[in-house]
Amino acid sequence: MKEIPTQYNPLNTEDKWYSYWLKQGFFHSEPDDRESYTVVIPPPNVTGVLHMGHMLNNTIQDVLVRRARMKGKNVCWVPGTDHASIATEAKVVNKLRDEGIDKHSLTRDEFLKHAWEWKEKHGGIILDQLKKLGASCDWNRTAFTMDEEYSQSVFQVFVDLYKKGKIYRGVRMVNWDPKAKTAVSDEEVIYKEEKSKLYYLKYFVENNETEYLTIATTRPETILGDTAVCVNPDDERFRKFVGKKVIVPLVNRPVEVIEDEYVDMEFGTGALKITPAHDINDYEIGQRHNLKSIDIFNDDGTLNEAAEILVGTDRFEARKEIIPLLEQHGNMLKIEDYTNKVGYSERTDAVIEPRLSMQWFMRMKDISKPALDAVMNDDVQFHPAKFKNTYRHWMENIQDWCISRQLWWGHRIPAWYLPNSNDFVVAKTGEDALKLAKDKTGDENLTLEQLRQDEDVLDTWFSSWLWPISVFNGLTQPNNKDIQYYYPTNDLVTAPEIMFFWVARMIIAGYEYMGKKPFENVYFTGIVRDQHRRKMSKSLGNSPDPIKLMEKYGADGVRVGMLLCSPAGGDLLFDESLPEQGRNFANKIWNAFRLVKNWEVDNNLEQPEASKMATAWFDAKLNETTRKLDQQFEQFRLSEALMTVYKLFWDEFSSWFLEAIKPAYQQPIDSKTMSETIVLFDRLLHILHPFMPFITEEIWHYLEDRADGESLMVTPARPAGEFNVKDLDLFEQAKEVVAGVRKVRKEKTLPMKEDLNLFVNKGDDSWPEAYECVIRKLANVDQLEHTAEKVENATSFLVRTHECFIPVGNLIDKDAELEKLNKDLEYNKGFLKSVMKKLGNERFVNNAPEKVVEAERKKKDDAEQKIKTLEQQIANLG
Repeated sequence: MKEIPTQYNPLNTEDKWYSYWLKQGFFHSEPDDRESYTVVIPPPNVTGVLHMGHMLNNTIQDVLVRRARMKGKNVCWVPGTDHASIATEAKVVNKLRDEGIDKHSLTRDEFLKHAWEWKEKHGGIILDQLKKLGASCDWNRTAFTMDEEYSQSVFQVFVDLYKKGKIYRGVRMVNWDPKAKTAVSDEEVIYKEEKSKLYYLKYFVENNETEYLTIATTRPETILGDTAVCVNPDDERFRKFVGKKVIVPLVNRPVEVIEDEYVDMEFGTGALKITPAHDINDYEIGQRHNLKSIDIFNDDGTLNEAAEILVGTDRFEARKEIIPLLEQHGNMLKIEDYTNKVGYSERTDAVIEPRLSMQWFMRMKDISKPALDAVMNDDVQFHPAKFKNTYRHWMENIQDWCISRQLWWGHRIPAWYLPNSNDFVVAKTGEDALKLAKDKTGDENLTLEQLRQDEDVLDTWFSSWLWPISVFNGLTQPNNKDIQYYYPTNDLVTAPEIMFFWVARMIIAGYEYMGKKPFENVYFTGIVRDQHRRKMSKSLGNSPDPIKLMEKYGADGVRVGMLLCSPAGGDLLFDESLPEQGRNFANKIWNAFRLVKNWEVDNNLEQPEASKMATAWFDAKLNETTRKLDQQFEQFRLSEALMTVYKLFWDEFSSWFLEAIKPAYQQPIDSKTMSETIVLFDRLLHILHPFMPFITEEIWHYLEDRADGESLMVTPARPAGEFNVKDLDLFEQAKEVVAGVRKVRKEKTLPMKEDLNLFVNKGDDSWPEAYECVIRKLANVDQLEHTAEKVENATSFLVRTHECFIPVGNLIDKDAELEKLNKDLEYNKGFLKSVMKKLGNERFVNNAPEKVVEAERKKKDDAEQKIKTLEQQIANLG
């Protein structure tokens, strides 16, 4: 037998087994006759490094895929990364800046060369880190959203949707990120409550230096783009101003006072400055009243020539500088403190600037209906289901999707403009575009060099919404064997904050292009937070390095720590006591294994009755637990499932089973019990493996000799067998008896080595007669006899309705024991009185649920039995 190390060392184990799994090709999948189980990884940004959210998400995925693999399914877990247009371009721009290179000094192709070099150097970091966690992805299938064939599917979908009239180009109000210098979607704007100022400004009536309207604004710098002042038509206060012109301060622009029902008479002063180029509501009012739009900002958030003053000044600096100017010109009435919500870019944390811009949009209303129905009728199931309401609200109020971004890194929009024209053609390739352009212009001499491709790229989500389809080339190679076998996928594990960015859009794409859902289930993880409930982030400095955590506690320890208290949709409050608990559990498993394997075996020994009954019990307990785990996994109660396994090993196996079969000190164990224990340990390892892959693989190879190429991870787990619930309950009673005897020993300070006698007056419940051998061994009872009489000079305790007596003779302090028993009697009489009061309440008995009333009656019966027993015990000692 191989020598088993005294301590389990995860650092020596994890790389060894992960390399072994890779070498054997256990993670790779090809279509065959087995049932498939498919998961696609939420592709992390190519810029990313592993954080605690990734750890939780990928641990859950790995648990699901390892369990499916052990159930005999053909598992395909597709990994990959997202090209992350905004984040990656920002990284490359910063790198170039550090090298003294300005992005704008480069051609597009030169910049993209730098971007691809950066991607090749840094893009695989996060995937390599996931391997440390034990992620059993099919690395041969690693995808990237800008792979050549994947990109072709993106262009194909754009062209198709354009032909269907679902993609259009136009000037609209968008969310502008001045730091990234691109538009972002509504879902990429994070609103934060801030303490601001509300500025009350005078707009003097034209040719009247005494009469004025007062408006209130939080953004005084935007007055430079005002083209009207608006009041509510029902507001009598401003009736005399309607139709007149007032002067925009500092730039002296006359603008008309107009009426629109949008204006809230209770907000501010009731008069609203209208800046159509820089506020979505103002824009809509401007559209209704044909107002001029004056865009006063450059792409980077500085003021442009149209602002007339403070040109080139950053918008926030301009806000500071415009205040004294307004005061000098007599336009500032007052300034008040004000709390409002300000939109920030999710990508760069820059304050969003509403801005009119020519962009590409996708019409979402009609195309999204099948995806809404699929979730609401549970064709796609959300776990937890509470997120269905959030999903429905968003889908029922869905807006057109701004799909263009003013960047170079990404999928360049496949639209080509005709020479000296804003007219364009849309095609997958330049060659196709040239043919369309010739048809459109009638100019057969037109060349591709005369056409100009759109400078913008597509929103990153426009590629990742095709992820479950395009990782199997389902659009470029329709009906290929992979897409037919693996699609729809089974389970998606993701965060609720990208429910709209990604989940909803994947469902939309699935029905639009495959005619069916992309996955069966969506499991929403919670957010990993610190003990102060703050989201973990690098900026707050409250997020540990996952790699260092795994080096300290082992990957298995960290996996267990992450899952122990992270129910679906519930936030995980993380501190290092969790992976420490996981590591302690791994040590417990290792020590239990060493205990068993270090027992000496005597082939001539008969199997003791206690070992025989304990083995039968634990086999049944394993069957019961396996069935329970099946239910918990079906309901995606993974945290509960882990706790079920944890308690099974720690409590049932280690504390009860091993104690029941353990040979006496320095004595051998019989071969039958040993072989049965090895089988049971093997079954335990199968149950534990999805949660703790490394230590279970290590122990499995120590358990008995294995051939090269064998592995626990691909050895099918035994399904739940039959078990007798009544037998399991009888063993629970036996455990209660043992616990009762141990309690008496502790209270009476009776040493464990001292034999005791136990007399049992059986009650109405079934007595665990078959397990008396286990009771005798674990409680160190010499004689166990049944009696119908009370036992003199004995202390007693109840197990269900059975009264157990332990003669203690002169071993106890009689007066102290009587005092304790009388105190217990007094408490139980008081408890019975409170129960009887409740049961005597006719209203309670008639109106409470039957189960509740029945529970109170059970309390009454139990209390009466305890009182009777205590009175007998007192009489025995009297």
